Amino acid sequence: MSVKEISILKGGLFRTVSATFIFVSCGLAACSPVKEYSRPEVGLPSAYPGPVNNGKDLATVPYRRFFTDPELLALIDSAVAGNHDLLIAMKNIDYARESYDVAKLGFLPVADLGASTNYSRASDNSSTAINGQMRTSRNYTASLNASWEADIWAKLKNRKKAALAEYLRSTDAARAVRTTLVSSVAQGYWNLQMLDAQLYITRRNIALADTTLTMMRLQFDAGNVTSLAVQQQESQLLSAKLSIPKLEAARSAQENALSILAGKMPGSVIKRSPGYVSVTVSDSLGAGVPLELLRNRPDVKAAEESLMQQHASMGAAKALLYPSLTVTAQGGLNAIESNKWFSTPGSLFDSVQGSILQPLFRRGELKAGYEQSKIRRDQAELTFRQTLFKAVGEVSNALVQVEQTGLQEGFAAQRVATLRQASANSRLLFQSGMATWLEVITAESAQLQSELELADVQRSHLSSMADLYRSVGGGWQE
Repeated sequence: MSVKEISILKGGLFRTVSATFIFVSCGLAACSPVKEYSRPEVGLPSAYPGPVNNGKDLATVPYRRFFTDPELLALIDSAVAGNHDLLIAMKNIDYARESYDVAKLGFLPVADLGASTNYSRASDNSSTAINGQMRTSRNYTASLNASWEADIWAKLKNRKKAALAEYLRSTDAARAVRTTLVSSVAQGYWNLQMLDAQLYITRRNIALADTTLTMMRLQFDAGNVTSLAVQQQESQLLSAKLSIPKLEAARSAQENALSILAGKMPGSVIKRSPGYVSVTVSDSLGAGVPLELLRNRPDVKAAEESLMQQHASMGAAKALLYPSLTVTAQGGLNAIESNKWFSTPGSLFDSVQGSILQPLFRRGELKAGYEQSKIRRDQAELTFRQTLFKAVGEVSNALVQVEQTGLQEGFAAQRVATLRQASANSRLLFQSGMATWLEVITAESAQLQSELELADVQRSHLSSMADLYRSVGGGWQE
C-alpha cells in the first residue's frame, strides 16, 4: 500500500507534529545556541618593549621594495616560485577550498538517481508454494531520491563557518611560510656574502703574513732576529691558511641550503654581488604598534582563524544534541513486468516523508564529542594567545637587535681602521728596528680577527633587519 505523506504536509499535520516535537525536545535539552565568535581580550601593550620606533608601514612594504640587491631579489623570486614548503602550503589551500565549496552546498538537498531490478524464486517448501501462489517474482524500479535537512540549530551554518575559517587559515599559513622564506633567503644570502668576505680577508692577510715572513727571514739572515721570530710568523701564516678549508666548506653548505630553499638541486651556483649591499625601505625601520600584528602577521591571523574554526565546530557539535528535521522525497517508475516499466502514468509512484529525530541515548558519544570540541576550542584560544605574545616578543627582540648590531657595526669599523693603521705602522717600525717581531705578529693577528668580526657584525646587522621585517609580518605582500 502506498503512503501519501504529501497529503499530510498539505494538510498542515506534519508541520504541527514537527513544531510540537521541536518544542518538547528543546525543553528537554534546555537548548541554547552557541554565541557568535568574538576575539578574546588579549591586552596588548600600546608599544613594543625596547627602543622607541616611529615607523608604521614596514610590514606593508613589499619585499621588492625592502631589498635592493638585484641578485638577492632574483633569488627570493626563485624561492617564492619553487620552494617545496611553500608549494605544499599552496596545495593545502587548494584542499581547504574544496572542503569549503562542499560546505557551501550543505543547505541544498541530497539527490540520487537509481535503477534496480530483482528476481526471486520461492522454495518448494515455502508457504507460497504450499498455498499454490506464484513462486517467482520480478520487480523493476527507476527512482529519484531526494533528502533535505532543515538547519534549525545552525549545524550546517557552523560547518560552513568552520570550512571557511580553515580555508582562511590555510591561506595565512602559506603566507607565514612565505614570510619566513623571504627572511631566510635574505639571511642565507647575506651569510654567503659574509663567508665570501671572510675568505677574501683571510687570503689577503695570508699574502700580508707571507710578506712579513719574507721580511723576517731577511732579518734572520742579517742576524737581527732569532729563529723563534721566523717560526712564530710561520705559525701565524699556517693558522690563517688553516681557516680557508673551514670557510670553503661553510660556503659550500650555505650555497646548498640556499639552492634547496629556492627549489633547486644542491650544487647550483648562487649569483651574488660582491660585498654587502645597504638595505633601504620606503620609510624608517619602524614596527608600528602591537595591535597591527593582528592584521599584518600571517601566523597570528592563522592562529585566530584556527580558533574561529574550532568555535564553529563546537557549535556544530552542540547542534547534534538537538532534534533534526529531515524531509525525504522519492518518485519514479515501478513495474513487475519489464515491458510496462516505462509505461506512464500506470508505473509512476511518489512518496514524501518528514521525520524528526531526537537523540536520546548514544552511549555518551554526542555529549563527549561536544565536550571535546569545547576543549579543542579552549586549546585554540590558548594557542592564539601564545602566538600573539610570542610575536610581540620577537618584534621587541628584533628592534633591540637592529639597534645594538648597528652600534656594534660602527665600533667594529672603527676598530678595523685603527688596527689596519697599527699593523702598517708595526711593519715600518720593525724595519727601522723600533718594534719587535712579536709586536708585528700581534698587530697582524689583531687586524685579521677584527676584519673577520666586522664582516660577521655586518651580516648580523643585515640579518636583524630581515628578522624585524619578518617579525612584523612583512614579506607576503605582492
